[in-house]
Amino acid sequence: MTAFRILLADDHPVFRMGLCSLIGSHESWEVCGEVADGREAVEKCRQLKPDLLILDICLPKLNGLDAARQILRHNPGQRILVVTNVESEQVIRDCLQAGVCGWIFKSDETRDLTAAIEATQRYRSTFSSRVCDLIPTFYQQRRRTGLAAAMPPTLSPREREVVQLVGEGETSKEIAVLLGVTLKTVETHRSNIMLKLQLHSTVELVLYAVRNEIVHVQLPAKVLRVPQNRNGPPDMAFMPLFENCRLP
Repeated sequence: MTAFRILLADDHPVFRMGLCSLIGSHESWEVCGEVADGREAVEKCRQLKPDLLILDICLPKLNGLDAARQILRHNPGQRILVVTNVESEQVIRDCLQAGVCGWIFKSDETRDLTAAIEATQRYRSTFSSRVCDLIPTFYQQRRRTGLAAAMPPTLSPREREVVQLVGEGETSKEIAVLLGVTLKTVETHRSNIMLKLQLHSTVELVLYAVRNEIVHVQLPAKVLRVPQNRNGPPDMAFMPLFENCRLP
């Protein structure tokens, strides 16, 4: 029996390790590759041609939504299962419009993920129950709006890439290297973006990227001072806390 080849795209090594363990427990499934950012996901899909891509939305360099758009533009038949913590209705709708075949939350049960992979293996779509409620509304709106629903985003795919990289703190020179273009081209993109969005500073551009979930910001570790024990000495131990930051 030919193995069902799965490519994993997630920037958390521990989570990928868990997925590898789950997939490895199924005799007809195999992990054909792992990537940690959206640009790698696009490239590896072209190279490896996996049967299924398991894709997170919160990826560096190129977010999962834009990676899915690029992959499906190049290969409309590529099966993509989104596995993420992102609960934004707009991102879910955009992914549905792009053509992903499934959406599972990382907080769902393991059996839900297993069932989702099995469904995609049979060329069926599968969605978390929380996403299913949005699907009828999405297609009703799409029928009502007709061509308007198929209109491209305000920013071009390349401009969205530039916005994400600016939001992640890359300089124009670094963006030029990552995208394989000239510095002048990057500066032109930035000028066009600022003009389209009517923004006047890099800070405003970063805020736009965060609010529109093109980038997902994570704060550095916070330090919480806690006593070592109730009867212990007054000196304190340090406990790192990691929190996700979302702007309204």
